Amino acid sequence: MTAALPKIIQGGMGVAISNYRLANAVSRYGQLGVVSGTGIAMIMIARLMDGDPNGDVRRALSHFPLPDVAAQMVEKYYLPNGREPRQPYKRMTMWSLHPSPELQITTVVANFVEVFLAKEGHNNPVGINLLEKVQMPNMASLYGAMLAGVDYVIMGAGVPIQIAGILDKLARHEDVSYRLDVLHATQDDEYVLHFSPQTLFPTLAAQVGTLKRPNFLPIISSVVLAQALLKRSSGSIEGFVIETPAAGGHNAPPRGQMQLNDDGEPIYSERDVVDLAKMRALGVPFWLAGSYGTAQKLQEALAAGAVGIQVGTAFAFCDESGMAQPEKERVLARVLAGNIRVKTDPIASPTGFPFKVVQLEGTTADPSVYAERERLCDVGFLRHLYKQEDGTIGYRCPAEPVDQYVKKGGDEADTVGRMCLCNQLGAAAGFPQTRRDGYVEPSLVTSGDELVHIGQFIPAGQTHYSAADVLQVLLQTERAQPLT
Repeated sequence: MTAALPKIIQGGMGVAISNYRLANAVSRYGQLGVVSGTGIAMIMIARLMDGDPNGDVRRALSHFPLPDVAAQMVEKYYLPNGREPRQPYKRMTMWSLHPSPELQITTVVANFVEVFLAKEGHNNPVGINLLEKVQMPNMASLYGAMLAGVDYVIMGAGVPIQIAGILDKLARHEDVSYRLDVLHATQDDEYVLHFSPQTLFPTLAAQVGTLKRPNFLPIISSVVLAQALLKRSSGSIEGFVIETPAAGGHNAPPRGQMQLNDDGEPIYSERDVVDLAKMRALGVPFWLAGSYGTAQKLQEALAAGAVGIQVGTAFAFCDESGMAQPEKERVLARVLAGNIRVKTDPIASPTGFPFKVVQLEGTTADPSVYAERERLCDVGFLRHLYKQEDGTIGYRCPAEPVDQYVKKGGDEADTVGRMCLCNQLGAAAGFPQTRRDGYVEPSLVTSGDELVHIGQFIPAGQTHYSAADVLQVLLQTERAQPLT
């Protein structure tokens, strides 16, 4: 990395919480704005179906290097007057070992749109956050982001050993493959998903030339994982983000056998603390994350040898974030009243990773709301791949209907307490799916433990705050001025 490294990386949160508006705002102030690429095709479709009121999506589509492909998106999904009452959002087919060209193309385009809009109007770097646990869309997502000139790729929720090499090849528009995690597979099995840019877009490589290869920053929770990635990664790693269990979203499970406290949360110990002296010895830049969202913590991180910090929670509830306004206002009111709690739920996520859940009425954190929701799986990003008796791949999710999960060989005990993050996090970003019977999907809000302290960013006499307010407090400067 030759350019100056940012002191602050804005976290890549949720499904469109870290949207292009937030990333654009943070990057304009000279720090690293980051968009979330998870589920972004679903979000692009929803924005178009809601009428694309500001014209942002259509403007970005007009810059996609293949006009015919962009026009197809508008023709298929754009509704000038928005959806009719009770009209559901269209859903793409679910990802599988053999995804349709349409699904791959739409994913490429949606990631291009998000990154293009995040980079629009300034010359500062922008990143994209993806999840190793959501493997199947990642190659198409990365290619779309790279077509828009993304500068950083940040990835956690797993061990992203394959990503660096994929970035190298995608920069040259080469075919790439992704070895998939499959339950019950043996060492002799190899299940691979393929992605061919030149098959999907035959003229694109000649038209745009070699793409910029973005910097790759895996998210880790241990020195051992950092060492393994540096040794075994298929390409170069430009730095690490080190997350503590206090970070929002998915957390790494505790080392050793899982033990819970009286509130049913995982117990972390000294074994889960990263040895920063050993991290410094690796000679690779790193940022610290998870309850580092204060000016004092930034200075402590710098003193410990970090380049800076990654901050998620503070940005998740600022004016520019993609959080639905009702949820944002309710959370901020509870924060100001000193009546907010975040639970590290060991079973909520279908991934099996602990997941931070804000305890907020009206969301699926509320047991009555959770019980009322009829289970279904119509998005499928967190489905588990498993080897069937005939050697083929099956797909199941612990949050899908229990009888379906069990019929596919799953253990009924694994379904207890699972939440449909695909639908609920989409709802939290303001895009709740409406079923034809009128039922509207409830939301689920995730946040780091620092949620209780975000009142520090709210200016006196106000009940909300901006990305600039966050940066002003963290950097201890005058109100930040946007750069170009």
